[in-house]
Amino acid sequence: MGVISLGERPNPPKPPGGLAPFALGFRPFFSLAALSGLLLMLLWLGLWQTATPVAHYGHIGWHSHEMLFGFAVAVIAGFLLTAVRNWTGIDTLSGTPLAMLALLWLLGRIAPFLAFLPPAAIVLLDLSFLPLLGIAIYRPLMEAENRNNRVFLPLLGAMAIANLLVHLQSLGITLTGRQGTDLMINLIILLMIMVSGRVLPFFTEKAVSGATPVFNLFRERLSFAAIGVWIGLQLFFPNSWLLTPAALAVAATQAWRVINWHHPHVWRIPILWVLFTGMIWLVVGFMLKSLATSGLYPDNLATHALTAGAIGVLTFGMMARVSLGHTGREITPAKPIALSFILLNLTVVARVFGPVLYGDSYPLWVMLSGTGWATCYLLFSVFYLRLLNTPRIDGRKG
Repeated sequence: MGVISLGERPNPPKPPGGLAPFALGFRPFFSLAALSGLLLMLLWLGLWQTATPVAHYGHIGWHSHEMLFGFAVAVIAGFLLTAVRNWTGIDTLSGTPLAMLALLWLLGRIAPFLAFLPPAAIVLLDLSFLPLLGIAIYRPLMEAENRNNRVFLPLLGAMAIANLLVHLQSLGITLTGRQGTDLMINLIILLMIMVSGRVLPFFTEKAVSGATPVFNLFRERLSFAAIGVWIGLQLFFPNSWLLTPAALAVAATQAWRVINWHHPHVWRIPILWVLFTGMIWLVVGFMLKSLATSGLYPDNLATHALTAGAIGVLTFGMMARVSLGHTGREITPAKPIALSFILLNLTVVARVFGPVLYGDSYPLWVMLSGTGWATCYLLFSVFYLRLLNTPRIDGRKG
């Protein structure tokens, strides 16, 4: 006798068990980024308070290098290894090769603290990562029909050159550490501008009913021209008065983009508004840079508006979103993560504006902002490390 259906929904499939830390690039590298965002900041606060130098990089140099070529590069690696597979339909690294690439990144972070390693070994370990990441995505990008995505290959090459400039100063060969650091900041910002133009209008239109983000080809070309001029001037003419109008041009074009993409209901969706606040910090950062190049604002604080603000907030939001979507989950962050979006923005406000308002309390602002940043990545680690290291709940590959 047949079974009569009473209309009940079938039980959902049981999520696969086990671990999948190297199933796709975002998994190990977002895990490493989260842990480094926590541990590198806590270590930096301790080193900063005690003025303890770090071999090879020095006191301040280690902090800037590791947050850019350590933390930020881990986010970039996780994003590109995942996005390139989506864009091309061709598999990127997984399994043992992906684990080896992640191990190389980790060795680059540990090496400066190993006193027995010669400086050349430290340089080799750290410099090799970005070229190998480029090699990892080379075949999918070259075999795919869309040639526009190939721009990420020379971009990674330029980042490797920026890293070399830092290491050359660490070896005592040149005085190019500042140029390398500034170049890397600007290249990350360039990558953010490229990626935000692809994803933020799409995310907004998909999540907000009635939203119609405006695409404007002239605006996009002007945006890339402005950031290109800024990068060239800062690299080759770092003391030019032209930096002031160039920074204003970048701020204006990015503000134009945000206005064209914005919808009031964005602010009802945490996973979306955090990305918009990252873009707003990009505008604020370049406005402050225009003041800094005129001697009207501390340059290091304007730089932190771009690094902790634009780069820090946007990457945090992207990791939160990509980690949910690519593990088969609903793209709605847990409440503590949504609160961490607010906290992270407040830490940037403290770091960028606090020392100007109350300059006598500069150490306090550094400690408050650093502790707030570390807290956000502690929360991210608590809520995301498990899902980053276990299989997709829908049973799909990746």
